[in-house]
Amino acid sequence: MEIKHAVMIGLLGEQHDRFHTYTPPRSLSERLDMLREMPRCGGIEVVYPAEFRDLEAGVREIRASGWPVSAVNLNVKGDAHWRNGSFTSSDATIRAAAVRDLKLCMDLAADLGTDTVTCCPLIDGHNYVFQADYVLQWQWLRDGIAEAAQYRGDIRLSLEFKINESRNYCILGDTGRALYLCSELGMPNVGLTYDMGHALVAHESPAATTALALQANKLFYMHLNDNGGEWDWDMIPGAAHVWELVETLYYLDRHNWDGWFCYDLSVRSGDDAIAIQNATMQVVDTAYALLDRLGRDRLAALIAGGAPHEAVTALWQALS
Repeated sequence: MEIKHAVMIGLLGEQHDRFHTYTPPRSLSERLDMLREMPRCGGIEVVYPAEFRDLEAGVREIRASGWPVSAVNLNVKGDAHWRNGSFTSSDATIRAAAVRDLKLCMDLAADLGTDTVTCCPLIDGHNYVFQADYVLQWQWLRDGIAEAAQYRGDIRLSLEFKINESRNYCILGDTGRALYLCSELGMPNVGLTYDMGHALVAHESPAATTALALQANKLFYMHLNDNGGEWDWDMIPGAAHVWELVETLYYLDRHNWDGWFCYDLSVRSGDDAIAIQNATMQVVDTAYALLDRLGRDRLAALIAGGAPHEAVTALWQALS
């Protein structure tokens, strides 16, 4: 398996939480220039509409940068008209706008030389009991994704799950629901973006559900990050879950997965965006190299043996 690193360039601009702003706003040109200081980076994930308020200018600047585009990410949560939902809004005109933007991003992806559009429908779901008709919401989501997928068979729709934020309960909350939607649609160009941090917050075993997506042939794209399991902190991969990262890479490697690894990371207190991205790429490369040190045959034998005391000991001995 080849590790292909990509950077979500929107995260090189302003980052803030409810209390502080940690990094300044930067133009698209400034953010693209920052990539020169990331020697391991091989591609970029771009976000619509953020990078494309002037569509032609955005396309022109990204093309001129020479960076391969790993995916176009459709944001259907931030602008005011998405406040009450996007693909599952009770307003049919809003639902149609979400599908229209998804199709636009498919065309944009083709123009920029990638076959992948990724989207996390975070604004779709509910907060309170008896607030939403769950059956209708699922039908609207399914129908909207199906319409877009039929629009261009050469572009993949990679749907990202998350259990909560911006809704208390997001409609596409975990790996199982994402795979169920893929199964219901039965369309070859609909799959999922697997965000390791989102899986951890949903209390999944990342390697186990990654393996499930691989078995279904629906793992299109990876977002790697980490957290303590209580909130999506978007930390450096391996900061909290060392062996879960290594185990996930083991299953990806065993499948000879050939997709992109992109890094959805937050900058907070003491680090800048370039340092965070460079550290992440180095960590992922080092974690992948551990598979050589541990030995793939040895790992397969440990799995087959099913003895935790042997497996955990072998993992730690590999670090000595």
